[in-house]
Amino acid sequence: MAEKRNIFLIGPMGAGKSTIGRQLASQLHLDFIDSDHEIERRTGADISWVFDVEGEAGFRVREAEVIDDLTQEQGIVLATGGGSILSKESRNYLSARGVVVYLETTIDKQLVRTSRDKRRPLLQTEEPRDVLETLADSRNPLYEEIADFTVKTDEQSAKIVANQIIKLLDF
Repeated sequence: MAEKRNIFLIGPMGAGKSTIGRQLASQLHLDFIDSDHEIERRTGADISWVFDVEGEAGFRVREAEVIDDLTQEQGIVLATGGGSILSKESRNYLSARGVVVYLETTIDKQLVRTSRDKRRPLLQTEEPRDVLETLADSRNPLYEEIADFTVKTDEQSAKIVANQIIKLLDF
């Protein structure tokens, strides 16, 4: 039997990791997992609540544990949280245990895609553009550092992006 491979999707919030990940998993007959949903399942609370109670630092500890656990699975497409790459250990797990695809998008597209989503604690501010720009400055180099492939998601449907990824990976 062929060895099952993992695909890990990284990138900023609003890049389409969950939407594209579901499409990719469906086409490749792999299991889809969203690390944020797994954190919520394990804690029994939503991400915003974890941020409120434990702060971002507490959330990041939980996130790193989940990334460690999930990257040990086989045959999955994993959509990671935008900040999951902040942990050096998580970056190492992702790059060592699967193929890492960086879904790249613009700040303008992120603003459109996240404008009505109240489940993003870091964007609950008067100036979400400023937050997204600051996050991009610090995180984009980390995404680039561990990415095996980079795919732009701005002007394409999830199905087209998933097909591009499948071609790149030669699955």
